[in-house]
Amino acid sequence: MSKKVLVLGSGGREHALAWKLSLSEKVSKVFVAPGNGGTASLNKTSNLDISLKKKDFPKLIEFAKSESIDMTVVGPDDALADGIVDLFEEAGLKVFGPNAKAAEIEASKAYSKELMSRANVPTADYQIFDDYETAYAHIKSEAKYPVVVKASGLALGKGVSICHTEKDAMDFLQKIFIDQVFAKAGNKVVVEEFLEGQEISIHAFCDGKSAVLFPTAQDHKAIYENDRGPNTGGMGTIAPLPFISNEDLIEISETVVLPILKAMAEDGRPFKGLLYPGLIMTNSGPKVLEFNARFGDPETQSYMRLIESDLYDVLEACVDSKLEELNIQWSSKSVASVILASEGYPVSYEKGKDISGISEAELSDDVKVFHAGTKLDAHKLLTNGGRVLAVSAIADNLKEAIDKAYNAAAKIDFQGAYSRKDIGAKALKVLEPIS
Repeated sequence: MSKKVLVLGSGGREHALAWKLSLSEKVSKVFVAPGNGGTASLNKTSNLDISLKKKDFPKLIEFAKSESIDMTVVGPDDALADGIVDLFEEAGLKVFGPNAKAAEIEASKAYSKELMSRANVPTADYQIFDDYETAYAHIKSEAKYPVVVKASGLALGKGVSICHTEKDAMDFLQKIFIDQVFAKAGNKVVVEEFLEGQEISIHAFCDGKSAVLFPTAQDHKAIYENDRGPNTGGMGTIAPLPFISNEDLIEISETVVLPILKAMAEDGRPFKGLLYPGLIMTNSGPKVLEFNARFGDPETQSYMRLIESDLYDVLEACVDSKLEELNIQWSSKSVASVILASEGYPVSYEKGKDISGISEAELSDDVKVFHAGTKLDAHKLLTNGGRVLAVSAIADNLKEAIDKAYNAAAKIDFQGAYSRKDIGAKALKVLEPIS
């Protein structure tokens, strides 16, 4: 029986999900709202001119009903936090993603930290503040540097700052509380200890009671090489990680993912969807930096190259609480995804630049270019965002995947195109023999 799917979002994550779903023999049609230049060009896929603003949720529900959509997949965190899953479920529609109460694990870093404390999940020591004066006094008298300052709410991956000096911390506090750069996302602030180690991304399919972990991945958040400069939504990913063992994954499942699922169920917030803890591998074991309640971006662009099971089956099993009945299959290969961004991102950048070279980059079956900030205008492909494209390459080993991704990325051109040149370099260094 052919299935119709609605994917909500406009980024590279949504392009990757729509692409993978379109490959399913069970799926006859994929709609993407609002989509981008890449989703507009996919086989079996059409874009919808409906935004993901809260006021447009009824339009999406009306479309899903009229088109007899079998499954809706929610990409962005803000739509989840705004309760889109609750509304779809109330309308009797099948939807993949956590409801608003469960999505608070990402939408409120303050709630997330308190939940981790209750569930005995390892994380950095922290304090929560809801006013500038108290946070200021803490920074002046008690903080040890470097210290991490976080806006509690959703800030597009840009609400976190590693502050190396008291002045850095004061400046970021002023941005949050006084300048209100992050609006209501900055109503509370989490100040926590700085942890050292390799950062990794963990993804887990969840059905409210059980979880299945993905292979590990690593994002590269900072805009410049060697993790310098402001945080972005992510400048590239690799997967799986050669320095993470099966034993590590079992430990992460037993000390992080399963305790959180249990605690959330006890809170009356059973988590169905994609749980994504960002971890740091410290000398005393894995510790959680933060939780996300949706597929990572750009992690998804790598993961969709690796998953071999039918994605529709997996999403349906999560929604129907039947995850334990599936045996999800993954490729044994390696993937690297390199982001091509607009000049000036993540601060200010121009849009509307002509993009060329994608078909040349994709001449090899090992390379897939996922669109994020793109749009089609009279059949011309133009830039339309900060992170424009993710060039994803799969290969037998990590070094080969990284080389393929960069070689393919070099064939793509738009004015001011920028990419980090060290995606995967830290992981490769771990593999180097000790002399």
